[in-house]
Amino acid sequence: MTENETIADQGIEGLRLFPWWLLLLWGILALLLGVAFLLTPGMTTILLITFMGAYWLVGGIFAIASLAVDKSNMGWKIFLAIINIVAGIVILLYPMYSTIFVLSFFIIFIGFWACFVGGAHLFQAFSKKDWGNAVLGIISLIFGIILLINPFIAAALLPFVAGGFAIVMGIVSIYVSFAAKKCGEAVTA
Repeated sequence: MTENETIADQGIEGLRLFPWWLLLLWGILALLLGVAFLLTPGMTTILLITFMGAYWLVGGIFAIASLAVDKSNMGWKIFLAIINIVAGIVILLYPMYSTIFVLSFFIIFIGFWACFVGGAHLFQAFSKKDWGNAVLGIISLIFGIILLINPFIAAALLPFVAGGFAIVMGIVSIYVSFAAKKCGEAVTA
């Protein structure tokens, strides 16, 4: 078997990882979510943050209930369960304020992460005299600093960025689902 046949076989195996209809469903849902983010960014974001709060609340309750079966790491499980329950309750009681806080916290986290990655790239650039890492480091630092200077503006723009990504991912998933269906039909034929 040649190398090209092996790569093609691996591609077909990768497409068989999920049924084609599941990829299609995923693509349609991502496309709908992206459109919802772009048409009603505030409401969609509040809805998703509220869903996350409910998820954390239920997850915290189940984490405490799991102690009846498995008592290992009891202190950590109780600690994390309490944090989940409190965060879930706060989000469900104050969904609008929680949305602003969660998005701003997320943006600040990404800003610090970008600065850290930028610093690591610059360190690599200076130690190995690599201009590519220097450019990546500078871009990452600038991106991180912009996010840290304007976290509320970046948080306000985040639903639009997420909507755009969701639409692109939805279209790609729908395309891949039909490619997987075609490959599945070719393999069985």
